Amino acid sequence: MKRILAGTAAVAVMSLAACNSSPREQAADNIEANAERVADNLEEAADNAPTEAAEDRLENRADAARERSEEHTSELQSQRTIA
Repeated sequence: MKRILAGTAAVAVMSLAACNSSPREQAADNIEANAERVADNLEEAADNAPTEAAEDRLENRADAARERSEEHTSELQSQRTIA
């Protein structure tokens, strides 16, 4: 029972922390989370690719998705710092 209560309290604290995020921070978090999901899906597809070349292409696309996410996230964070 104490573990359930502690887990619920932790979730509540994280939810409140998310509510206090600025719209830019929320956007950065959403971009990063979406890019991670896209990259994970591409890597999953790479694992099931019929050829080595197809696997390499999909892995490169996954890497590119993660890099774009990092660029967008840093851009939004730098705008937040300026504002």
